[in-house]
Amino acid sequence: MATHALFESASGYAVFEIKLQENVGAMTKAVQDSIDDLAKFGKMVTLISFSPFKNAAHALENANDISEGILNDHLKSLLELNLSRTSKTSTTTLAIWDPVLGSSIKAVLNIDCDTSDTSKDIIRGIRQHAPKLLKGMQADDLTKAQLGLGHSYSRAKLKFNVNRIDNMIIQAIALLDQLDKDVNLFSMRIREWYGYHFPELVRIVPDNYQYARAAQFIGAKETLNEEKLHDLAAILDDDMTLAQNVLDAARGSMGSTLSEIDMLNINAFAIRVVSLAEYRKSLMSYLSEKMNVVAPSLTALLGERIGARLISHAGSLTNLSKYPASTVQILGAEKALFRALKTKGKTPKACMYGLIYHSSFIGRAGPKYKGRISRFLANKCSIASRIDCYSDKPSPMFGEALRQQVEERLNFFETGASPSKNADAIRKVLDQLALDDDEDDEEEAMDAEPALPLIEVTPKKDKKKKRKSSDDDMDVDEENGEPVKKRKLSKEEKKALKKEKKKEKKGAEDKGSTSKKEKTKEKKEKEKKKSKE
Repeated sequence: MATHALFESASGYAVFEIKLQENVGAMTKAVQDSIDDLAKFGKMVTLISFSPFKNAAHALENANDISEGILNDHLKSLLELNLSRTSKTSTTTLAIWDPVLGSSIKAVLNIDCDTSDTSKDIIRGIRQHAPKLLKGMQADDLTKAQLGLGHSYSRAKLKFNVNRIDNMIIQAIALLDQLDKDVNLFSMRIREWYGYHFPELVRIVPDNYQYARAAQFIGAKETLNEEKLHDLAAILDDDMTLAQNVLDAARGSMGSTLSEIDMLNINAFAIRVVSLAEYRKSLMSYLSEKMNVVAPSLTALLGERIGARLISHAGSLTNLSKYPASTVQILGAEKALFRALKTKGKTPKACMYGLIYHSSFIGRAGPKYKGRISRFLANKCSIASRIDCYSDKPSPMFGEALRQQVEERLNFFETGASPSKNADAIRKVLDQLALDDDEDDEEEAMDAEPALPLIEVTPKKDKKKKRKSSDDDMDVDEENGEPVKKRKLSKEEKKALKKEKKKEKKGAEDKGSTSKKEKTKEKKEKEKKKSKE
């Protein structure tokens, strides 16, 4: 049974002593009603200590620690001060809501923690009557503290990184793809609609944007005359010949005449199509600017749109940097891949279905080399995304170096010229960046005045080094008679020396054995002579 209760609020920590508690009848309706009644519940608990937070930042720090089950120093000092440790004579059990925090308190302070339903009912009653149980506080104070801490805690949990702006790129590329579909659909619709009146304009002006502007400018074809020819040529990229062809076609057009209300609707729709096309151009420039800031290496390697699609498909630049090259290669080919797995057919080639397929490198490669160049390009995309994600100052120079490697790989497929290695290409970029940093530092040092007087450094005296004279490390030159340092021998020379030494030992042993045989022979001859005599 719990003897004390810990209450965590937005204003601070409070420790209560539990006086009256019954485990047997805890779940009865009478006891549950007594928790809701302040007069009865006030007799069950008594406030021992209340430790408020210093400021909003301190409250946020403690809230984060509690959510992760960490025992904060502030809470640790409060519990050490008010709760005695368990002993044989007196036991202290703390009623707590979070079991993870209770295990941390048990491990650090050796205080038993109770997270049963009975203890949670007590904490629920304390939370319900907290404005009146905590002395010196008003009901509005606790509500304001909860509101401020809730906003701060939610903002901290989001962990939004302003520097990376991945969400802006994801939204921009999604909107750009949708605008492409809408502009194409509306352009087809205005061609069909305005074609009832002026069908010859479709062949003369094939571009959708120019067609919409021309339809908006011309309106009724009967009003087109030579006075409007220069303005029409300005719409058609200053092409006077094309403008004259439009004028001639309008004079001999086979289209039907439209009413004034129909022409007003066509004109309003043409204005809307032109505005969408212009907004698409501004959105494209915005996306290009954001990609050059967030992922310059990936942009230099693949371009703004394909790089943005990879980031959008992965969810963020961080997720893309964590993908291996094999996963980057099949991004966008999931439908075809799972369809092949479901039907037990051949898996599709990623270079034909994935997002990387839209790159110009795969289009320039031959049919035999599309798979190989897609694997190589996916490898370089993975490297570029990691450089952009984890470098402090992203630079497009890495992407340009990787792009040059892909160009060399394409050239290798055609001519057989060996491409450069990845380590050499990255090393050149790092050296170039180091040189640029050194130049910037030198310029800053030249511009800045010295804060302290310059002191000339006195040159140190050269101390004579003692030479170790040993026969093992030195040889003697036969001509001059001076000691010369031994030259280090290679492995082959050492083996040859060992063989020569072995041969010398064998020769000495053979000579010793022959001399012994001769001596034995002489002794035997002498003995024979003595025996004859």
